[in-house]
Amino acid sequence: MAHDTHGSSHARALPADLSAPAFVDGWRSRASIVGIVAAVVAVILALLGQAQDHLGWEHFMRAWMLGLVFTFGWSVGGLALLMVQYVSGGKWGLLLRRPLEAASQGLWLVLIYWLISIPFMKYLYQWARYTTVAETADALKNGLINEAQAHCLDFKRPMLNPTTYLMVMVICFAIWIFYAWRLRSLSIERDRQSADTTPFWIKKLENISGPGIVIYSLTMTAAVIYWVMSMDVTWFSSVYGLLFLVGEGYSVLALSILTAISLSKAEPFRTILRTTEQHDLGKFTFAFVMLNIYLGFAQFLIIWSGNLPEEINWYLDRIRGHWGIIITLDFIFHWVIPFSLLLSRDIKRNKKRMIRVCQWMIFAKAFDLFWLIEPNFKDAARNLHFSWGILEYIALPVAMASIWVAYYSHNLKTRALVQTNDPHVAEILEPEHVHA
Repeated sequence: MAHDTHGSSHARALPADLSAPAFVDGWRSRASIVGIVAAVVAVILALLGQAQDHLGWEHFMRAWMLGLVFTFGWSVGGLALLMVQYVSGGKWGLLLRRPLEAASQGLWLVLIYWLISIPFMKYLYQWARYTTVAETADALKNGLINEAQAHCLDFKRPMLNPTTYLMVMVICFAIWIFYAWRLRSLSIERDRQSADTTPFWIKKLENISGPGIVIYSLTMTAAVIYWVMSMDVTWFSSVYGLLFLVGEGYSVLALSILTAISLSKAEPFRTILRTTEQHDLGKFTFAFVMLNIYLGFAQFLIIWSGNLPEEINWYLDRIRGHWGIIITLDFIFHWVIPFSLLLSRDIKRNKKRMIRVCQWMIFAKAFDLFWLIEPNFKDAARNLHFSWGILEYIALPVAMASIWVAYYSHNLKTRALVQTNDPHVAEILEPEHVHA
């Protein structure tokens, strides 16, 4: 016998007001306060670190890059997942389209974060400190770099130099912001049209998003190579961009599902977020968890089994000197816990538990970035130790992410949360049934 979980066999109706509920303003206010407080704490920690080991401001900039890459993953990852939805279709787009659009608009804030980092490149990159063959030779002579680093600096200089870096990143940001603006503009125009024009808009958005996914993959790879990979000029990896691509999907999907479930406390998401669709989103997330660990472990296994001196040191810097504790925790946090939880059908269908899983995945992604970034530097490689400066990896990313969330919450308030001429609206408004 079938029973309607809503107590009626009739289709539900959308409320008259489709705007974001009032409590989203509370999200923005709380995120702003947390961001300001965490920023003050980050400055204090930098001063304490400077007094302790003269590395306070260097740690500040390393943590700044973690915050930059983390929020970049939300913004550009949101743009990429939005384009994937336009190409693939499906009911999940009706639920996540507005959160993904709001995330992609955060690119303006990420651009500001990047611009602030430009004057401090020398804190982060050897190729920004030694920009000529003569400077590299002098650094090698004085013991500031080793022979492998000197060779890679000279070999990679056509790409790894401040001028090329700035040019490439300006082009990348221009492309990302253009796509975010264009997709939002078309989405606004689509909202104004009748349902009869829906096939036209589906095809138009699909034609733009298809090439956009390819362009995103290339530009995102260039960005993470410059921002993270080039912190160690001796490191080579042909899968590095793909690892970040999947990691961004992992992170932004967790954020958007967290947003959708939180919005379901009120209309209109209370009506459109059925248990069936939440379960499907949980399975989608599970796929990203699996792909994420597959790529990470495949890279490790290939390099470790090859045991080549020019490759294996990157992992030794992240395993020895107590870093083995961090990589073990990273494996548990980043994969074992979300994998184990998302195996459960009941957890995927329970709102409170799915919120906790998504929150954990966001934390795990930030933890993974710490493991990727900090061991690139001479004082930290194979030498995990406490300092005031290392606490920057908590305070500063929290500040930057909180300010980003405040802007994200503002963006959610600017549009109706449901696209009424979406072809899946009628289906998602049908009552759910379970069989007893």
